[in-house]
Amino acid sequence: MIPPLIRRQAVESGLNLIAVTDHNACHNVEAVIQAFAGSGIHVLPGMELQSREEVHLLCLFDTVDQCQGWQRRILTKLPSLANREKIWGPQFIVNEAGELLAQEERLLMTSVDLALEQIVEGVNTGGGMVVPAHVDRPSFSLLSNLGWIPEGLAVEALEVTSHFVPDQGYRRWPQLRSWNLIVGGDAHRLKEMQRRTLFMMEAPRIEEIQLALRREGGRDVVVEWPSA
Repeated sequence: MIPPLIRRQAVESGLNLIAVTDHNACHNVEAVIQAFAGSGIHVLPGMELQSREEVHLLCLFDTVDQCQGWQRRILTKLPSLANREKIWGPQFIVNEAGELLAQEERLLMTSVDLALEQIVEGVNTGGGMVVPAHVDRPSFSLLSNLGWIPEGLAVEALEVTSHFVPDQGYRRWPQLRSWNLIVGGDAHRLKEMQRRTLFMMEAPRIEEIQLALRREGGRDVVVEWPSA
């Protein structure tokens, strides 16, 4: 998934808002933003952090500087392990054309030494927002790793997978009824990009997304759910 191909798929899918959330890094965010220039599609900078509890958290920001600031902090909280390319694959850093600039040599596919609540508090304080990722997955999620959603967790929404069916999901996890649920692509391949969550808001900013999730000021969120 290189920037020009992500752009083409987003245009063909009729998207107008995407987020780039690589694992524990935002090296390629700026390249994707540059590739989308003039497309009419807004790119939110972000990353998918893996907390100390091995829970995946989508961390979204308004600016590249905010995202890169968090990346600098994260790199000090990652184990000093070298990436074993034959096992985990290469960790490419590219430009807007998808041309190779460098490789991240430190292993990113691991947990950062920060607890769930520390990440949420830190990102919120820095003007971003956190969405616990794919909470209905059997691994690397709140429900699989913790077994519950911590009381008072300061997030506006939870992400579920594209296979989540509300009636079935609520029977299995009743606590989800009290949460805003959204569907993201969690796309590792172009064909996995999703067009399932519609935000009705005035601008593609974190503050507006939060207002939409709260249904405040005329904003709203609509999710297209699959049939049972």
